[in-house]
Amino acid sequence: MEKFTLGLTLPTDPRWVDIAEKNVEDILVDHAYCEQKAASSCISLITLFPDMVELVDMLTPVVAEEWSHFERVLEQLNKRGYKLGFPRKDEYVVQLLKLEIKGGNRKHQVMEKLLINALIEARSCERFRQLHLHLKDEELKKFYYELMVSEAGHYRNFLELAETYMPKDVVRKRWEELLKGEGEIMKNLEPRADRIH
Repeated sequence: MEKFTLGLTLPTDPRWVDIAEKNVEDILVDHAYCEQKAASSCISLITLFPDMVELVDMLTPVVAEEWSHFERVLEQLNKRGYKLGFPRKDEYVVQLLKLEIKGGNRKHQVMEKLLINALIEARSCERFRQLHLHLKDEELKKFYYELMVSEAGHYRNFLELAETYMPKDVVRKRWEELLKGEGEIMKNLEPRADRIH
């Protein structure tokens, strides 16, 4: 498969990193829940499409990896004397899910879900890069570099799987549409001090 680039149409608002720097506890709490949701999302895909062998084989280790990221974020919280707290509504993901085209055959359904997941991983990867480049905390800079590399791998996993089940030209066309939709969502979301997305 040819290499995909992240392709995001709108970069993160530079104000977000400045806000995040001043609200590390909130960012870590939200990040912990993002990792938990990522693991749950992969489990959900496996449960919905257990007959799709390539999907089950590729996403099973991703579940474990996302859960290990959750544990690593918890370690960062604990080191700093912060508590996990309660999850916050992820408006970004709520809006993204509205872009999903429902119905169609199972291969079309799985493509839609895989591409939405790829978008979330792509944006997370881009945000982690910003944290790696701009945070002053050296431990967190290294931490977010490692997670950025991992999220980039997950993003590619989802795109590769989509191309396993649908023709490449169909996947690429739909991916471009979703990238534009994601850009519009980002344009209209205010940078939040307590959110990864």
